[in-house]
Amino acid sequence: MPLSDPDSLAKVITDAALDLPVAAPRRLIALAGPPGAGKSTIAAAVQQGLNTHGLPAGLLAMDGFHLDNAILSARGQLSCKGAPETFDLPGFRTLLQRLVTEDDVAVPEFDRDRDIAIAARNLITAHERIVIVEGNYLLLDEPGWRDLASCWDLSIFLDIPLPVLETRLVSRWRAQGCDEAQARDRALGNDIPNATRINKAQLPADLVLK
Repeated sequence: MPLSDPDSLAKVITDAALDLPVAAPRRLIALAGPPGAGKSTIAAAVQQGLNTHGLPAGLLAMDGFHLDNAILSARGQLSCKGAPETFDLPGFRTLLQRLVTEDDVAVPEFDRDRDIAIAARNLITAHERIVIVEGNYLLLDEPGWRDLASCWDLSIFLDIPLPVLETRLVSRWRAQGCDEAQARDRALGNDIPNATRINKAQLPADLVLK
């Protein structure tokens, strides 16, 4: 489904979420897409839309499960931070299971400026019966990751052309203090290969939004 702006994307997702049965257990919505697709912005807009309709919703970003830089350095993986193998997938899967069975659940968040994940940075509360989960690899068809498919009550994939992603990602790294050459190197050396990997191994989604 092609749409013209983030607000339109968020409205489609919000409308689909409003059709979900609201009952125990808590409902989990997967918002997947490559780096630079706008997942965080759209997830926040969906949360606001659901709250406006009287349906309290929480947010969980998969980025809170980045392995620490010290671990990645010891494994020789720091240069590819953000690839699927640089996340704590078992911890992420366990927390998704806890969201279904528990009321208040503390969740981590990733501090992009400090480049670290912070444990228990946010709280999904008992009255938030829907959680919007956003991340690159929620629909990745690779070992371990594909097992997450059973967690989702609704799944959305943001399909963004690679040239658009490249422009956004270079701008993101520039905002993080990189010069133009460094920003392009970070975007093209790691982010775009991860985006290509996602596009080549993507499980079906309930909604694919362009």
